[in-house]
Amino acid sequence: MSLLRFFPAMCISLVALFNLTPALADNSVSARPTDWAQPVGVQYNLFQMSSTLYRSALPDSGALPLLEKLKVGTVISFLPESDASWLSTAKVTQVHLPYRTNHVDDADILNALRTIQTAEANGPVLMHCKHGSDRTGLIAAMYRVVVQGWSKEEALNEMTQGGFGDSTHFKDGVRYMMQADVDKLRTALANGDCSTSPFAACSMKNWFQSAHLQ
Repeated sequence: MSLLRFFPAMCISLVALFNLTPALADNSVSARPTDWAQPVGVQYNLFQMSSTLYRSALPDSGALPLLEKLKVGTVISFLPESDASWLSTAKVTQVHLPYRTNHVDDADILNALRTIQTAEANGPVLMHCKHGSDRTGLIAAMYRVVVQGWSKEEALNEMTQGGFGDSTHFKDGVRYMMQADVDKLRTALANGDCSTSPFAACSMKNWFQSAHLQ
């Protein structure tokens, strides 16, 4: 090959290489971490967090065949309304734990985590709110940290960058997570305490009830 033909060919090859490199880098960056919740289809914002835990937006009656296929035995709703309007099968246990991320406290988190753990003993669990992002996202992140031992940073990265919804919805959940005492939550969960504080409303209620029985 003459030099006159070689140099143009080499230049074209270099240009192609430089154009390909960003594409390879983008694919590398956009690859979803394998330990993050993995998408299950495209409907209901449904993701699988573990072999026994799923998260989603509000399902409807059309989701029943899918729940049966996934062998979901318990559905936990964080919405003000129960799931009775769409979940009519007796094969699935309904649990109603309404809460708001802008008023969340340790008692809400412990109640949700303990309910999930109890339900998981009877098969896969689906937890959901309306969009499957903020309320469900916070409980999912706290499950990662308190139950599975993730760091706050790892859980927050999944919550905010995992493709579950608009990131502007996460500010209340992020604020709670940043101040949460994970060690106290983990201890309270193991001990069966309703809160990390003895002065929480549920703790005081339990104290009065036990005092009344003595």
